[in-house]
Amino acid sequence: MTSIQAEEEIVKTMEDKRKKEQSLFRKLIKNRLAAFGLIIIFLLTITAIFAPLIATHDPNSMDVTKSLLGVGEQGYLLGTDNFGRDIFSRIVYGSRISLIVGIAAVLFGAVFGSLLGVVAGYFGGKLDSIIMRFMDGLFAFPFILLAITLMTVLGQGLFNVILAIGIANIPGFARVVRGQVLGVKESEFIEVTRSLGAKHRRIIFQHVLPNSLAPIIVYATMSVAGAIISEAALSFLGLGVQPPTASWGSILKDGKDFLVLNPNMATFSGLSILITVLSINLFGDGLRDALDPKMKV
Repeated sequence: MTSIQAEEEIVKTMEDKRKKEQSLFRKLIKNRLAAFGLIIIFLLTITAIFAPLIATHDPNSMDVTKSLLGVGEQGYLLGTDNFGRDIFSRIVYGSRISLIVGIAAVLFGAVFGSLLGVVAGYFGGKLDSIIMRFMDGLFAFPFILLAITLMTVLGQGLFNVILAIGIANIPGFARVVRGQVLGVKESEFIEVTRSLGAKHRRIIFQHVLPNSLAPIIVYATMSVAGAIISEAALSFLGLGVQPPTASWGSILKDGKDFLVLNPNMATFSGLSILITVLSINLFGDGLRDALDPKMKV
């Protein structure tokens, strides 16, 4: 095959990719559940960004004379907790923690997991065996147990929560990327590029990874929901973000002791986690269907 034919093959591949990207948004709009999930995610993002404008009170301001107020009492939309803090404002500010941890932890896991997966899948051999056996060792631990173990080693705090959940996400991304790379690297246009003398780094970052993005994006989207649940679980256990910083998990933890007197804390923080995770999963399902050529939306 001549160099001109090789270039035409590469151009054709890129054109096909652009057409798929253009039809992606239309497919997502047609999927009502995915569109609903995207709307909720958008509203949550707006809430997190403009939390100081949306919150009606200082989320850390205490007034024990107003503790455990009911919904709407004395101007508190969702009532108050055991320290007299506004539950609505704390949930609004808690959305920031959930989004920061969810996005940052998944990005961390995606970057390092993808690099390990593409190296293992592209080069194969002993390097593949070493990397994937190490990933299998991490997979031997349940996700939340691995995160708890890492938190006991790293210590408490927002950065360490992101780091712990991010490290726990690395094996999943490594497996997904490796499996995709094993198929892509045998494609005809990759063989053509290699025959033209392209270096491994160029082949990996300009051809292999770009053509492996679809499953990575879908997996990353679904992983954000898992990261939010993990952050809430760590905060609930007292290993995550520390008081007085508002976090849905810590609000839920405080609320479990007052389920009879005032269930507002546990109810509304639990609903926030439920709605957010459900919306992300709905969007992730729609995104997967839109990226799958075998699926009709």
